[in-house]
Amino acid sequence: MQIDKIIAEATAKAVNTLYGTDLAADKVQVQATRKEFEGNFTVVVFPFLRASRKSPEETAAEIGRRLVEDEPAVQKFNVAKGFLNISVDPAFWAGVLIDIADRQDWGFKAPSEQSELYMVEYSSPNTNKPLHLGHVRNNLLGYSVAQILKANGYRVVKTNIVNDRGIHICKSMLAWQKWGDGATPQSSGKKGDHLIGDFYVAFDKHYRREIAEIMERDGISEEEAAARSQLMAEARDMLRRWEQGDPEVRELWKTMNSWVYAGFDETYKRLGVDFDKIYYESDTYLEGKELVLKGLEQGKMYRREDGSVWADLTGEGLDHKLLLRADGTSVYMTQDIGTAKLRFRDYPIDHMVYVVGNEQNYHFQVLSLLLDRLGFKWGKDLVHFSYGMVELPEGKMKSREGTVVDADDLMDEMTRTAAEAAEGRFDSMSPEEAADTARMVGMGALKYFLLKVDPKKNMLFNPKESIDFNGNTGPFLQYTHARICSLLRKAGVQEGAAVPAGAEGGSLPTPGPKEISLIQRLADFPQVVAEAARAFSPALIANYAYDLAKLYNQFYHDCPILREENEEVRAWRLLLSSTVARTLRGAAGLLGMEMPSRM
Repeated sequence: MQIDKIIAEATAKAVNTLYGTDLAADKVQVQATRKEFEGNFTVVVFPFLRASRKSPEETAAEIGRRLVEDEPAVQKFNVAKGFLNISVDPAFWAGVLIDIADRQDWGFKAPSEQSELYMVEYSSPNTNKPLHLGHVRNNLLGYSVAQILKANGYRVVKTNIVNDRGIHICKSMLAWQKWGDGATPQSSGKKGDHLIGDFYVAFDKHYRREIAEIMERDGISEEEAAARSQLMAEARDMLRRWEQGDPEVRELWKTMNSWVYAGFDETYKRLGVDFDKIYYESDTYLEGKELVLKGLEQGKMYRREDGSVWADLTGEGLDHKLLLRADGTSVYMTQDIGTAKLRFRDYPIDHMVYVVGNEQNYHFQVLSLLLDRLGFKWGKDLVHFSYGMVELPEGKMKSREGTVVDADDLMDEMTRTAAEAAEGRFDSMSPEEAADTARMVGMGALKYFLLKVDPKKNMLFNPKESIDFNGNTGPFLQYTHARICSLLRKAGVQEGAAVPAGAEGGSLPTPGPKEISLIQRLADFPQVVAEAARAFSPALIANYAYDLAKLYNQFYHDCPILREENEEVRAWRLLLSSTVARTLRGAAGLLGMEMPSRM
């Protein structure tokens, strides 16, 4: 049993015996003791004062004395301002480690058919441009949250909504028709998403030039010139033709989107993310349009004089929201309404989680209200996992478009930077292994750096700072894991084995202070995984892994392992090392990180 649960049950028993209550163990608050106080665990005694009718200090002391008498795991206690700090018997920690090492599912729960179902939406790309740095953080957060929810025993469906229709798509299509000269990914040597992104940029370039010419020729404002743009009028006409099912437009749209999807798949594979179900806006917007028109008939929406359809949300403290344009075309909100309907039709979803940046906070506030208004009661319960923006220092990396950092460029740069930072570390490897290790280190640096920050916060990503083998970085975790793997190989312990030969049976050595700190941090893993799910925060996993790696390196420096002459102590420390490596792999897996066994 986990040590914190042992303390909780023993405390509940003590309180019930002392004060005649029927306190349940899960009502006892047990937390790690703060570093400035002596002890391993702290029990909050204030909830027991009504039953004890004594001061916090007296109550804590009474409970502490009873724990020392009745619970073998408790060695001693101290009281600090009404908090009961408990020191666990050092010999007891040996059994804790054996329990952890024996449990192959340590920190993880397997879902069952009765488990609640979470659907996690992430990525949400547009098919007019490649994935960029913002998409990278989005994908990594979404994938990690899904893995963390799975580790807590929930069923999870990872989903993506591809924005494959709209005026932005038509801009790329029109530019290809006008200036593409029949270019394809094969003829141009470019990934499909990059090729289409180039035409999106080309449209904007020609559009801006046209606007400037109109302004100069007619002496009017930029807004007035935009209204006279022939290029934009052609793009809007193409969108109308698309929605009307024009065969020529639809065929071009399918062809160009197929190029983009092939490019996206390559990027997703490199990022190490995947999806269980992909929805397409071209399939869902009509569902949303139908719901909006039904809501209009029922008086839940209204139509303006120009024919556009709106929702009045002033009663909920918001404003009026456009749902259908005057020409009948849909907006993003309409698509999201339709997508939500299809998802709840396809899956028995208990929790719907949208991983979308904080600039869309208002959008999801409105979506929740509209779904509820349209009769979908689950609309009130949708979760918007809102995260902050990520930026790069100026001049650190150039994008294909000059303003947005391309995901493929970023991953290429991270791999190159990892190879340069290794400084001969990979010299003993074959070229193929060295290249693959550089890839793992570069991607590990990227993933860890983006995930270690509280997702709600904006962040600055510095590629070179992220690849530091001694800092709070992914490579530091990977190097610690590789160090342990090297140690186990030298000791003749099979990599991945939970219990090295010689650690089982017989009397167990009493752990020292460094070993106890390490075991206690290992014992925290299930609680950290559970809290990361409650908070939707991969950062909790990342920072736990960093703390564990730091503690291990302190232990490695201070406690001889292979040079230890006492066979029992040597086997014990190898067991501890192996368990740390396994836990680091488990934590890294929740972040989508690979852990090299050699570095």
